[in-house]
Amino acid sequence: MSKGSFLAGIIGGACILISMSCREQAPPAAPPSGAVFNVKDYGATGIKDDLAQEAIQKALDSCAEAGGGTVLVPPGDYTSGTLHLRSHVRLYLEGGATIYSLHDKSRFDKDALLYGEDLVDVTIEGRGVFNGEGAYDRRLKGDHEDDFIRPNQVEMEALGLPLMRAFPKPDQYGKLVLLLRCTDVRIAGVSFLDSPSWTMHPVQCERVVIDGITIRTSLKDGVWADGIDPDGCKDVRIANCTIETGDDALVFYSMDWFGPARPCENITVTNCRLSSASSAIKFCDGNIAGIRNVTIDNCVITSSNRGIAFMTFDGGAVENIVLSNLTIETIRYEWFWWGDGEPFHFNIKKRSEVHANWPPEKDRPAGAIRNVKIQNVIARGYGSSVCNGHPDSWLDGVSFENVKLTVAHDPNAAYDKAVHGLVFKQARDLRLKDVEVVWEGPGSPKWESGLAFAEVQGLILDGVRAVQAPGTETAPAILFDQVDYAVIRNCQAADGTGTFLLFAGEGTKDILLERNDFRKARLPYSFAAGASPQALKLGY
Repeated sequence: MSKGSFLAGIIGGACILISMSCREQAPPAAPPSGAVFNVKDYGATGIKDDLAQEAIQKALDSCAEAGGGTVLVPPGDYTSGTLHLRSHVRLYLEGGATIYSLHDKSRFDKDALLYGEDLVDVTIEGRGVFNGEGAYDRRLKGDHEDDFIRPNQVEMEALGLPLMRAFPKPDQYGKLVLLLRCTDVRIAGVSFLDSPSWTMHPVQCERVVIDGITIRTSLKDGVWADGIDPDGCKDVRIANCTIETGDDALVFYSMDWFGPARPCENITVTNCRLSSASSAIKFCDGNIAGIRNVTIDNCVITSSNRGIAFMTFDGGAVENIVLSNLTIETIRYEWFWWGDGEPFHFNIKKRSEVHANWPPEKDRPAGAIRNVKIQNVIARGYGSSVCNGHPDSWLDGVSFENVKLTVAHDPNAAYDKAVHGLVFKQARDLRLKDVEVVWEGPGSPKWESGLAFAEVQGLILDGVRAVQAPGTETAPAILFDQVDYAVIRNCQAADGTGTFLLFAGEGTKDILLERNDFRKARLPYSFAAGASPQALKLGY
């Protein structure tokens, strides 16, 4: 790929971002109109030490009994346990109003500050704040086990470092919002701070709009304090939000915790800024009935332990996904967070392959990740972006187009597991077009190839630019191992390239080279570990 064409693609993407940002700015929430029920008329004082739960609930109930309207929370500090939302009721927090989550579990009859079940036309709006007052202790891991981070734990133990981590303090409780089977939901303008658990959990809801909100929890300590977790929801629009969360910022589920699992589908995410000490965007491992038809566009990911994660461990498919016009910046957080500073992560597993105590007879068949398009992305991170299928279910129909990936190294980090820049294993119908992998110094002694492919059937590399990691003498810029039926065209060896392509394995065959520029490579290609020169076909 030429420098001009890459810059043109990026500039074009930037123009799209700017135009969309101007076009899709959310108007501020309208002030209350119609029937208004002021919580102070029902006994709320606006003084934090005075319990406001009963007064706010009376206002919500009275509004619903009157046929609907607005429950107004004027400036002040209010403390409450579970509040039951009602159909056709708009809960409106004026600027300067804060509702705090009470540190008394007996005041929560549901696992949330705001709870709704089987509601229609429910709205949470305004410029106020919901504050969960989440707080954390630091202590040794003890007997707490998390199989997802066991590799990190092993690294720490090998270095003789103490397994200190964050845990929520015991005097706090619940999510900030839990909605079950609700229709026509709107949440706009308000802020959600320091949730003790998941901030917002809509379950099997339809026609959900989340617009212009802010979510913040501790990026250092906020374990289990996710941002937004739609579970089995349909027709969801998330726009113009800022989400900074200790745990995953935006997660899509399809689980059976509240009844039979339903697909999570027909979702758009636009104009958001996301940060997470875990994954900024995750198509979650908890996926039974499928996650599909999702478009994420015009978003910025910063200071995340993992950028975008595609995972399925419970048999469901992740399919028909488009991610476009993104900037991704990942760093490496402490050992107890999922992720390793990588911008991209794909992983298909069965539960017993992840959880040591999960019996294999309870496994569902391996799920699927298919028809995923990632385009117009600038990414920089500290870990290898590893994209793995499963022996029983290969990645299918994944494409990266106009993507620049920079791999960095922090010599002060306790450990660094990065080897190759971008890795694909067990994939079919895989396409990389106008993709560039760049290494940023200082380098790691473990680094090897810019791109690595293993067990791939049907691969197209078009306009790819890569080089081996600095300091390595033997690794190629691009490694093929058991790759069957590939086209490599319009690719370019960068300055300092040793061997551009290394073909390995008896299963590597039927490789076509067309119109490539290998002039800056010491050696265009070579063969190793059973690969045969007869596997190669030269085009024009």
